[in-house]
Amino acid sequence: MTRTSTTTALPQREIGTSGIPASLFSLGSWHTYDRMDFGDATAMLREAVDRGVNLFDVGVYTGPGMPPAFTDVIFSAMVRAAGLRRDEWLLSSKLWLEAFGADGFRPQLENALFRVGVEHADLVILGDLRRDDLELRDLVLDLADLADRGLIRAWGVNNWSATSIQTLIDLAAAEGVPGPQIAQLKYSVSRRSIPDGAPFARLWEQGLTLQASDCLEGGVLAGKVNGDRQIGRDPGDIRQRIIDDVPAFTALAESLGVAPAQLGIAFTLTHPALTTTLFGASSIAQLRANLDAAALVDRIGAAELRRLVEPFWADRDAVDPEGP
Repeated sequence: MTRTSTTTALPQREIGTSGIPASLFSLGSWHTYDRMDFGDATAMLREAVDRGVNLFDVGVYTGPGMPPAFTDVIFSAMVRAAGLRRDEWLLSSKLWLEAFGADGFRPQLENALFRVGVEHADLVILGDLRRDDLELRDLVLDLADLADRGLIRAWGVNNWSATSIQTLIDLAAAEGVPGPQIAQLKYSVSRRSIPDGAPFARLWEQGLTLQASDCLEGGVLAGKVNGDRQIGRDPGDIRQRIIDDVPAFTALAESLGVAPAQLGIAFTLTHPALTTTLFGASSIAQLRANLDAAALVDRIGAAELRRLVEPFWADRDAVDPEGP
């Protein structure tokens, strides 16, 4: 099957109500760049920006008791080698609640900015809410202070429940400070119950937007089912069903003239509250194929695409839409 790359610039959508325009696709770092040839990684970054990608998720994926990780430091070198101006790209950085203490988020944010070599993050995403000793009001006020100091422009959360996000929105409104603008959620043809459910629908109506992540189930939906990849947690214990669905999902993709990864990514673009879909790429070829997924939605339409992939909705009735 021959596939050609298009050169159409990506559309941009606003991050919540922040006024910040982000590209329809965003590129994640995870532990990707430390496994790539530096020249290849730099060329991929340059092409991504030339194609219209402007949002890059770059986290510090190490901490006390963990092995050192340098993918974010390598990213900073890639930016310089690619000759990117700071106004050409947006930095989305992770903030980990485990490290939130008396000094707030500022120490870890300043370390993250130092490692990437910039003075501010355009967006910060709070990691999973696993601590029960935190006052959410403290988080909201600390983030407002970081914004006042020019260290961040907007913030969001990763895999928080709709109830907790609503609490953040209400606290921010009561304090007269900006609240969360975006929710980074698992969203794929297989895992849909939370972003498509009624609790989050009420948040989308208030201006919160979606960053779709893990849209290929760690590569499983792209056919990588051999079990040698690090994959995220499995809410609803449905991963085996997803694996079992891969042959039929692959056949559907082939009938549409696209790769399975392109079909999986294209599905995420049909969510009405989507700002951006986050994916990782380890080669220019993979980057091009992923970006070309948008053409499938244009060709067959969002409603038809959602109808076609309906049989692969694996977490229907297995995951509570209110849950994390």
